[in-house]
Amino acid sequence: MDEVRRVAIVGAGPSGLFAAAALLAQGGPELAIDIFDRLPTPFGLLRYGVAPDHASIKAVATTLARVFEASRVRFLGLVEFGRDVTADELRSAYDVVIYAVGAQDDRRLGIPGEDLPGSRSARQFVAWYSGHPDAEPMTLAGVRAAVVVGVGNVAVDVARILLKDRTELSATDMPDAVLAELRSAEIEDVWLVGRRGPEHASFTTPELRELLDTPGVGVTVSGCDLADIDADQLERHARANVAAIAQAVERSVPEPERRLHLVFWHRPVELPGEGRVQAVLLESTGGSEGPEGHLTIPADLVLRSIGYRGVPLPGVPFDDGRVPNLEGRVLELDGSARPGEYVVGWIKRGPVGLIGSNKKDAAETAAHVLADFDVLPRRPLADLDAALAARGVRPSTFADWRRIDEEEIARGSLRGRERTKIEAWHELLDLVVRS
Repeated sequence: MDEVRRVAIVGAGPSGLFAAAALLAQGGPELAIDIFDRLPTPFGLLRYGVAPDHASIKAVATTLARVFEASRVRFLGLVEFGRDVTADELRSAYDVVIYAVGAQDDRRLGIPGEDLPGSRSARQFVAWYSGHPDAEPMTLAGVRAAVVVGVGNVAVDVARILLKDRTELSATDMPDAVLAELRSAEIEDVWLVGRRGPEHASFTTPELRELLDTPGVGVTVSGCDLADIDADQLERHARANVAAIAQAVERSVPEPERRLHLVFWHRPVELPGEGRVQAVLLESTGGSEGPEGHLTIPADLVLRSIGYRGVPLPGVPFDDGRVPNLEGRVLELDGSARPGEYVVGWIKRGPVGLIGSNKKDAAETAAHVLADFDVLPRRPLADLDAALAARGVRPSTFADWRRIDEEEIARGSLRGRERTKIEAWHELLDLVVRS
């Protein structure tokens, strides 16, 4: 029987690649690692979730790509879990299966008007400006006032993209169609709404300051009095956030080109409109403002950014947005073990933490995988390559990704940019070589 231990990782985003890197680094038996993804492009949220103007964070992909330099690591793109391959097939073909699928859906507000045109999730907006091939095209025609519900880093990114000078965005890897839409936009006001105070917000200070320091943008605060917040009672990051907001409000911006309005201690209760969103009705969650504590903000676009949630995986236990697990070892709903199955990333711990958080998380799971090889039984493994080929599934390879990568860099060089994203499915598939 082959002495090599075979590992399948479902998901080629940061958590999956960190898991592969940890397995290779921690030693143990000789491994053959297959990393599956439904897209022909690896890197997940690094490619399709990090803001295009955050080049330093996106550069982590260069480090993670080194995983594929190992001789027994393969990228199998264009293979969708649950459609092209099942959990049972992976279990029969690999000693270990690691699920690294993230949290692919978003939470809803659950209020009247949420489904009107003009109301979208921040996840959809991010997918659009990041060039995800599944993203629906967006139009910003007629949008002068936008409301972002939420005060996390995604909300801050979205607000910054809406407010930022378009010439600065032209240097990013945004698809041409996205840049054209943003250049033609006439957005004047962006509202960021949080149900609690600034001292409770989950955005990190560097991201907040980047938003507050956006050139040409004036900043206002409502819903709370910053002077009433006792900074001495706050943790360091909360104290820094409050100070940054106070400095931005005090800073003079003569004739601002655009305005950022921070609204705290409010939550949306309705999105009024006839045929499309026209306003956001806010309810005070602290003091009161206006009749019965309500505040109405005119809005042409509303983007909710109130958190992500996991999606059930066919054939895998699922509960409350996550795969049940003990330090990465998958559990049945009754708490019993499922030997040989593991999780990493948001599907393991919930949608919390930054991209770097996945490194420690993956190391924990990888350590358990390597320890469990001593007790997992050796057994004959099925030939998944043959099974996929028999039904016409032809995975893309890392070499295919390199062709996509090279084409994006070439397109970017023609425009004086590092790269220009290819966002259309047919163009991506044209660069995949079918054997």
